[in-house]
Order: sequence, then C-alpha cells, then structure tokens
Amino acid sequence: MIAALDHVQLAAPEGSEEALRAYYVDILGMTEMPKPPVLAARGGCWFQAGPVQLHVGIEADFRPARKAHPGLRVRDIEAFAARLTERGAEVRWDGDLPGHRRFFSHDPVGNRLEFLEPDGAPAPENR
Repeated sequence: MIAALDHVQLAAPEGSEEALRAYYVDILGMTEMPKPPVLAARGGCWFQAGPVQLHVGIEADFRPARKAHPGLRVRDIEAFAARLTERGAEVRWDGDLPGHRRFFSHDPVGNRLEFLEPDGAPAPENR
C-alpha cells in the first residue's frame, strides 16, 4: 500500500549542478541534501524544503520536461512569485485550475515547475 510520496526526480545535463544550486537554493529557498557517496559519484543534486524533496539527476541525452512537472504547494503565493521574479526567474501565472492560484516557472535547464496554493488559504498573518 502506498503511504507517501518520497521524492520527485528531475533530469539535467552534465555540468549543470552549480546553476541548479543557484536556482533551487538561492531562488526557491530549498536546502541541498547530501547524496550518498555511491550516488554522488553520478552527479546531480538533491534538494529539500520541509518534507518535500526534489532529486535532480544527470542524464546523458537530456531534454527538459516541457509538460511533465512537479506541482509544489506554497504558502503566500504572491510573495513567493515576487521572490522568484526579484531573483530573475520567470513567473507565468495560469488561472485554469479551479480552486487554486498557480504559476509556472522553469529551472535553469528548462524543467517546468508548477507552484500552487488553494483559494481561501489563510492569509500569511493567520498561519
């Protein structure tokens, strides 16, 4: 029986780790997690924010995911979108998901990421 989602794996081209760190740590505010040595030898990076983990692995014939994407729930989505924009990341709002405010952005290698917050979520000062 499935109990929880452990992590989401994305791919990236060889040599992109520093750009990934700049995006996932400096722009998104995630923390880099150490990889086990046997996996670290393969390259890539693992990131975490609370219970959410994103693993980015190196893929020889990399092509960015254009449709497939992780959906990351955030608090105070307007402030989060402003953070990304202030740090140079593109934010594209999308109003097509009923009951949610959401936007899409891309990491530095072109992977699509969705950020969303349910409508009616408590205001930041009430959280």
